[in-house]
Amino acid sequence: MEKIPLTPAGYKALKEERERRVSVDRRTIVDAIAEARAHGDLSENAEYHAAKEQQSLNEGRIQELESILALAQVIDPVSIGGDSVKFGATVTIVDEDTDEEKTLQIVGNPEADANAGKISISSPISRAMIGKQVGDSFEVAAPGGARNYEILAITFK
Repeated sequence: MEKIPLTPAGYKALKEERERRVSVDRRTIVDAIAEARAHGDLSENAEYHAAKEQQSLNEGRIQELESILALAQVIDPVSIGGDSVKFGATVTIVDEDTDEEKTLQIVGNPEADANAGKISISSPISRAMIGKQVGDSFEVAAPGGARNYEILAITFK
């Protein structure tokens, strides 16, 4: 099995999600199933079927989280450091066409959240940035055509 790189914060968040799903969500779902069961005929009981489906989804996510955590390789960005883009780097880039600046952190696949500025190590923009330094330009293929960016800053925090 291949290790899954995660930042310390990402590992902690996934571990907390697993704990919440096991200790809180699981109990809530079991209570909902018991309440729906008390309403009688299960064959036409929409509440019962919805709660069972929710239970299945929750148990599936718990298994997924346990697999990720078992294969996790926690990499502290601060310990990596350096002057080129690599896993854990927080990179400020500017779109060379629109002058729009973005700050992105390169993280493991399970902790990626584009809305929070955390992009997956396997994303096209991450792959294009890896190994680049401040002042370097790079191109990323996008649905609307290629986009050109310049790296303004690289930090490891």
